[in-house]
Amino acid sequence: MYQYNEFDKQFVQSRVDEFSEQVQRYNAGQLDEDEFKQLRLRNGLYYQRHAYMLRVAIPYGLLSSTQLRQLASIASDYDKGYGHFTTRQNIQYNWPKLDDVPKILQQLADVEMHAIQTSGNCIRNTTTDPLAGAIGDEIEDPRPWCELIRQWSTLHPEFNWLPRKFKIAVTGALSDRAAVQVHDIGLRLHKNADNVLGFEVLVGGGLGRTPYIGSVINPFLAPEHLLTYLAAILRVYNQEGRRDNLYKARIKILVNALGIDNFREKVEQEWQLSQHEDDTFTQDYIEELKAQFPAPPKLSNSNTIDSPDQIFSNPLFNQWYKSNTKPHKDSARRIVLVSLKNNEQAAGDATSEQMRAIADLAEQYSLGEIRSTHEQNLVLAHVPTVHLFDVWNALKPLNLATPNIGKLTDMIVCPGLDFCSLANAGTIAIYDQIYARFDSIDYQHSLGDLSIKISGCMNACGHHHVGDIGILGVEKSGEEWYQLTLGGHAGNEAALGKRLGKAIPKAEVADAIERILETYVEQRNNDEETFQQVVKRTGVQPFKEKVYAIAA
Repeated sequence: MYQYNEFDKQFVQSRVDEFSEQVQRYNAGQLDEDEFKQLRLRNGLYYQRHAYMLRVAIPYGLLSSTQLRQLASIASDYDKGYGHFTTRQNIQYNWPKLDDVPKILQQLADVEMHAIQTSGNCIRNTTTDPLAGAIGDEIEDPRPWCELIRQWSTLHPEFNWLPRKFKIAVTGALSDRAAVQVHDIGLRLHKNADNVLGFEVLVGGGLGRTPYIGSVINPFLAPEHLLTYLAAILRVYNQEGRRDNLYKARIKILVNALGIDNFREKVEQEWQLSQHEDDTFTQDYIEELKAQFPAPPKLSNSNTIDSPDQIFSNPLFNQWYKSNTKPHKDSARRIVLVSLKNNEQAAGDATSEQMRAIADLAEQYSLGEIRSTHEQNLVLAHVPTVHLFDVWNALKPLNLATPNIGKLTDMIVCPGLDFCSLANAGTIAIYDQIYARFDSIDYQHSLGDLSIKISGCMNACGHHHVGDIGILGVEKSGEEWYQLTLGGHAGNEAALGKRLGKAIPKAEVADAIERILETYVEQRNNDEETFQQVVKRTGVQPFKEKVYAIAA
């Protein structure tokens, strides 16, 4: 993984010192609330319903065991003993005291981490496939390119005050596990007919109040032009994006207003003027970055698939193996997905004890490396198959071995009204309600892969638009109600869910989900037909009839 050089260390340390001085000035009354707000947001510090919240950047979701242990220590020393992993592959602390934040930032800097640009109208944390460098369907490891974008975008003087926040995702695999089609810019590494590597560039995707699937602006961009082309897109957005209306300021609104062809023409005009201006990116430099993400040492030269003996003798382990592990490009290794969805914690939460234990497992079995996912889980990417049973046994007492990855209870959930000052309704209680109703692992596996995604407001931090079943909390006369959407998807076949009908009361959400699932089982042609495929084939009407006829 990328290691800070001396410039990186000095840069981050200077930012820590700077913010420490700003907190002192605020406490002394030398900065008013509005002045301080802009400064704290530039360092990832929000004020939520009850306390400050600090969002820490995890670039492209990659952590070392040392870094995860430090995050655990911060949770113990300055929070309530846990952290919350987000859909941006970051981690949030919900209860830090203001005077402690400079100390937290210092502890982050000590392990080459920071909170810069996790908030504000700037380029946010660049995300990618959490299985990068390990999965077999990969064309090119996207992480060096993510690191290049991170270095280019951090405090970029021209793009540090955009009309609105800006999000970039990169994938290098045949299967899109980075949701590139619902980002402001999505980048897909692929090879053309001449077997030459390049980027398909998508623009104008996003969720929130007005969701859009991104459009292809350039089907094949040569890698050496990546930064200048990104700059051209951002310049057009910076110049023409709306700043008069918070809800119409994202690039997706501009692209939709102009049309992709007109927007492309503007970008091409800008790019022709500037495509040769940036000479900081050279082939030698990208090769240096690639060297920081080496392939794991190969454990086996065999072409056969290695499997642990216990999958034949232990049914519970077999179930976890099938659900929570994936094939590695080295048949002697396996990718382990650690579920942060259980019946005792909010989705995405990890306690200090759990984080330390995962760090130990990563050090012992996975080359000291951990990844966070936008599904709010963690990954041990390089586990030798001979040690999978040991890893499973270590995760069980920590309540981290629930075999539900990709299944119904592997829900994406934003913090909702319990924490967020923007939320209209609670989400954690809905998660608990659904989890309690469908706790049967056998039932979940009988349904196959199925995603439920829950947001507490139209900002869609829970990605409800692209869930098989999306749940959006709304407020009606001071009460919490919930709108349902069906058939969304964030992968290769990206689609926005279709609204089912009128909102339902909080107490009836699990009942409605049960009727939706019953309809799915009735309507599918066979066990292989996915929820999205059924909704695409039948529409929402059969589901609507079941939910609202019974409700009436």
